[in-house]
Amino acid sequence: MHQPRSDDSKMNANLDVVTAAPPTVPAPLAAAPGGRDLRLDLFRGIALWLIFLDHIPENVLNWFTIRNYGFSDATEIFIFISGYTAAFVYGRAMRERGVLVASARILRRAWQIYVAHIFLFTIFMAEIAYVAATFDNPLYAEEMKILDFLKQPDVTIFQALLLKFKPVNMDVLPLYIVLLLLFPPMLYLLLRSPAFALAGSALVYVLTWNFDLNLPAYPNGVWFFNPFAWQLLFVFGAWCALGGAQRLSGVLRSRTMLVVCIVYLIFAFAITLTWYIEPLGRLVPNWLSEWMYPIDKTNLDVLRFAHFLALATVTVRFVPRDWPRLKSPILQPAIRCGQHSLEIFCLGVFLAFAGQFVIGEYSGGPAVQVAISLIGIMIMIAVANLISWYKAIEGRSPSSRVKPPDADLAGGEA
Repeated sequence: MHQPRSDDSKMNANLDVVTAAPPTVPAPLAAAPGGRDLRLDLFRGIALWLIFLDHIPENVLNWFTIRNYGFSDATEIFIFISGYTAAFVYGRAMRERGVLVASARILRRAWQIYVAHIFLFTIFMAEIAYVAATFDNPLYAEEMKILDFLKQPDVTIFQALLLKFKPVNMDVLPLYIVLLLLFPPMLYLLLRSPAFALAGSALVYVLTWNFDLNLPAYPNGVWFFNPFAWQLLFVFGAWCALGGAQRLSGVLRSRTMLVVCIVYLIFAFAITLTWYIEPLGRLVPNWLSEWMYPIDKTNLDVLRFAHFLALATVTVRFVPRDWPRLKSPILQPAIRCGQHSLEIFCLGVFLAFAGQFVIGEYSGGPAVQVAISLIGIMIMIAVANLISWYKAIEGRSPSSRVKPPDADLAGGEA
């Protein structure tokens, strides 16, 4: 039995509010260490590159992305880091300035991402419609699921404003918007009772699976990334940032846990091989196939969640926070892209469709596919460097305010 490949439909707060006496929120048992953890930027940047490559169909470099070698993919990396960084930045704001100010900053960031999503939607629709009309190829509109937009643009735009209509490759930002909208009370609970908050998130996850909870999509169906399920990974990332990682440090450092994670990663790799090498599929027992499939991405299957945890455990073991190579020039492009995740994600959506168009119209072979993929990543790096340059110029301006070193950690100003 084969597990069908699911195309990734696929990224991360300065509001001055004056309060007389902000409410007191207890600090977590073990606050995250100060300073910026470059590992977060590095792996978020790599995840953005992988998402870009996975968004280009019939691309030979797709075979080098992690979705072909295990149950999880770059989406899990992106959502976990988003939860971690959001808790790190806004948790500190909630402790220092109160619930009201921190909540206002979170909601402001959600609004910024919503505006970015609508802007991306508008330009993306125009790009696809122009290509489909100019080259007289309606397949582009069909593949990107925008036929309803072309038939009823007024209704479809309204549904897009409600986050119910989402073309292919535009599912991640709506998910992140919903997670941020629900984050203020969860963050407050994480700061007061981390174990209770994580247990509540897990309960919502279980109820989602048992009662098929999801949000409706337009024109039919439900959200590809179910926010009631994916919130568990986001909250778990936040829990880790607010002391959970320190609580688990003893377990994560144990040799037994390392062996268990490596064995599970090998098992996941062996199963994924059966999806592409048909004779190997007959080696999988029927009882295992019936228990395991389908490995649902929409509802964040527990096998996907466990695979990400195993990957994260092994990675943290061999890439410590003070790893010297984090400051090496070869890793700076990925780190820089991770530091500007919202802009680079939006750019990646445009570039992915442009790459799909070139490959589809001009029958690009493996060499063309590799060239398009590398050019796209180089453009993403160049734009990330340009954004960093602009922010450096602003930082040196006499009129600019000094920002903390992790000011862009959550994808916006802290």
